[in-house]
Amino acid sequence: MIRIPSLVPSALLGSLLVLTAVVPAQAQTSPGRGVWGFEVEAGTDNRSKAASKSGNDAYVSAYAAWESDDGRIYVSPGFQTIQAGGSNIETDWIVGYRPEAFGYAFDLNVAYKRRLDVDPGYDADGMELSAEVSRAVGPAQAALLVQYAPDAPGLTRSYVWVEAELGWSFSPRLDGSAAIGRREQDGGPDYTGWNAGVTYALTDALALDLRYYDTDAAALDEQYEDAVVARLAYAF
Repeated sequence: MIRIPSLVPSALLGSLLVLTAVVPAQAQTSPGRGVWGFEVEAGTDNRSKAASKSGNDAYVSAYAAWESDDGRIYVSPGFQTIQAGGSNIETDWIVGYRPEAFGYAFDLNVAYKRRLDVDPGYDADGMELSAEVSRAVGPAQAALLVQYAPDAPGLTRSYVWVEAELGWSFSPRLDGSAAIGRREQDGGPDYTGWNAGVTYALTDALALDLRYYDTDAAALDEQYEDAVVARLAYAF
């Protein structure tokens, strides 16, 4: 059964507005010292690799990002709300490098993840290595992402996720994209997941994303069931 999202709950939207109020309204720049930016997000379901991390419930997230003046090196700490192992908060610390070559853009990063206040015996820590290559030709974009976790939080000991994505810019404010990926896990089910949707820029800083997710593992658990997910993101 397809899960249709309701509007973002008022309490969730309130949290989003509070988060935007406690940081400057624009990214801060210091010549020779890099650039700071921030993003806060609220949605009807926290989906990662096509599966729900929030028990099919609403979530919020907030991330800061520092990048070098040339935009190649970046550091991004943040958090997101989840439901796993008794934890409701996952913190992330990401360090990455974004070079370009032969018309292709690359994004290489390492992420350390920690879930707070987990149940006794639950593995709270994990690490994820990501490599993405992408290219844009006119309004079309394509990307290939490979992620490997040698140590994942929870019962999963390790996994590999490979995802291919195609996108199209219909206008300066409207983008569409579709992606399909495969997850192979040690300590968890292997599955294929996919999504398709559109992102509309309401303003230069505020974007709304509406997206359909599904997997071939819906019979195993609710987190793999299909859903229509709405997300509102504010970047500054």
